[in-house]
Amino acid sequence: MIPTKHLKRLLPPTAATEADFAKSFAPVIQNHPPLPIINWSAVGQPAPQLLAAPAGDLPAADAIVITWAEAEWSAMEHVFCNSGVSMPYGDGSTSTWSGWQKYTKGIPSVPNQSSWNYWGSYRLVQIGGSKVLLFKSNTHLDYPGQQYLQQLVSLMIATVKPQLILSIGTAGGARVGDHIGSVNVVRAGTLYETNQPQAQWPDYTNAWKANWSLIAEPGFAKLLFPVPTTQSDLQSICQQFNSFYKSNYALSELNVNNLNLADPAPAINNLTGTSTALLTTNSFVVGTSSGNLGGFACVEMDDAIIAKVCASQKTAFGFVRNISDPVQNATLAPEFQAHWGEAIYGVYGLYTSYNGALAAWAILSGQFK
Repeated sequence: MIPTKHLKRLLPPTAATEADFAKSFAPVIQNHPPLPIINWSAVGQPAPQLLAAPAGDLPAADAIVITWAEAEWSAMEHVFCNSGVSMPYGDGSTSTWSGWQKYTKGIPSVPNQSSWNYWGSYRLVQIGGSKVLLFKSNTHLDYPGQQYLQQLVSLMIATVKPQLILSIGTAGGARVGDHIGSVNVVRAGTLYETNQPQAQWPDYTNAWKANWSLIAEPGFAKLLFPVPTTQSDLQSICQQFNSFYKSNYALSELNVNNLNLADPAPAINNLTGTSTALLTTNSFVVGTSSGNLGGFACVEMDDAIIAKVCASQKTAFGFVRNISDPVQNATLAPEFQAHWGEAIYGVYGLYTSYNGALAAWAILSGQFK
């Protein structure tokens, strides 16, 4: 099965076997510019400042920002830690960054401990007058499991004592109009339950609303980086896809409603004034052009567990998720929906994550003035 760090959500478990996911398809594109140097003066703000953090334990902070996969971590590193130089496209697959520390305190014993021996990696920064703990999680709903992710979130709340926890990163599309690179910000998470109707899936919400003051400024748009999709690259990915999987799809079948072609200006959508939730699942669930999950902001694999713990401990939470692979063509076979979503995510996840991380920074800057 495709590792979760690369594939965040896909199909119902009965729709595809592990053999369907055993292959590794890594398409190549020609248009892959570096992430840009960030001109913070466009919004009259200083760059985040790196702070020393204690070894072995998490420091107190006003907020925690959690991310999950390598491309997401690279984008977080660029926006929050190293924005003064451009980041090459190839750095999106970097598995470690200088200055980050592994967090192991109180790690429990689990089967296959060698593949999970630390909670995650952390770094401390200052945004405005507030301290923000950055955390790249190595603990997921699918492995080592829900109880351990809940334990991590509880531990973070008790140790860091944050006013707010934000989870950021890639997600699969759910809303049929969201192009690749759209960023949806929500304050609620719904947990998918197999064999249960949507109306009975548990929902966790809170009263937090994103501060949109900086994002609303004209200068903020200058900081965004449109996802550099091109028709020729998408056509090339389609050809590579057909060659690898021995299929014969037209690009129009895979790129349903042209959603894999990015908007000229990435959409940053504040949904925290509504009841819209994202959907969290530890199985393979995908939104399609049929609108099967159209009431959700997106689909991912961890956030409702954060919401569950935070709601029980009265800690504010929110989710800033970028659409790295939009909804799939409902007429495609499930395994090809999965493979195409993974291909698009793998190629463009660094770029979509950059705009999501930037939106998270702006929200925090507005909230902690």
